[in-house]
Amino acid sequence: MIYATTVIFDLDGTLLNTLEDLADSVNYALQELGFPERSDNEIKSFIGNGVEQLIIRSVPENTSEEKIKECLAVFKIHYIHNSKNKTKPYKGIIELLTNLKKKGFKIGVVSNKFDKAVKKLCNEYFFGLIDSAIGESTNIKKKPSPDGVKKVMEELNADKDKTVMIGDSKIDMQTAKNAEIYSVGVLWGFDTEQNLIEAGAKELVDSPEKLNFIL
Repeated sequence: MIYATTVIFDLDGTLLNTLEDLADSVNYALQELGFPERSDNEIKSFIGNGVEQLIIRSVPENTSEEKIKECLAVFKIHYIHNSKNKTKPYKGIIELLTNLKKKGFKIGVVSNKFDKAVKKLCNEYFFGLIDSAIGESTNIKKKPSPDGVKKVMEELNADKDKTVMIGDSKIDMQTAKNAEIYSVGVLWGFDTEQNLIEAGAKELVDSPEKLNFIL
């Protein structure tokens, strides 16, 4: 058992399977600028360091900074209007969050997705279940910076020694380490088990039901 009172989740690949909508918006932006499209598997491997890095990795090599910014702008506009076409919570996530709320846990979300999209998705998919949701912004550095985690902990008046970070990527595990909190890696997301282990995950789980058991 993990003796926690606050749980902070990653979003993409942890609570929500967002891959198809992200891929559609990336490829829409690439098409608009005349660039070749990317496969879902390629885009999956590009996710984790925020949308700017997603676009940088998706455009052709040696693309100018100006074109990258233009592609990013097109992506953001398309994604904010198409972020829930195919996106859905992973099986068992709603039940997990509902159970944690019943137990009295404070629940936060910290994502490298841009802040407006994070808040929109959490409100639409997890209304009443998430107490604080933070994404990347001019005031919050993206993970593995602990900025977002610390902001959520401040908003929730969380005890650092009783807070756990749950995510699907090495970035999440590094973020937990930087924030000096406990980390749990989930195996149903976008990263590999080996990356999670190497990044210092304290525990690994292969289903939301297992999280229900250990929290």
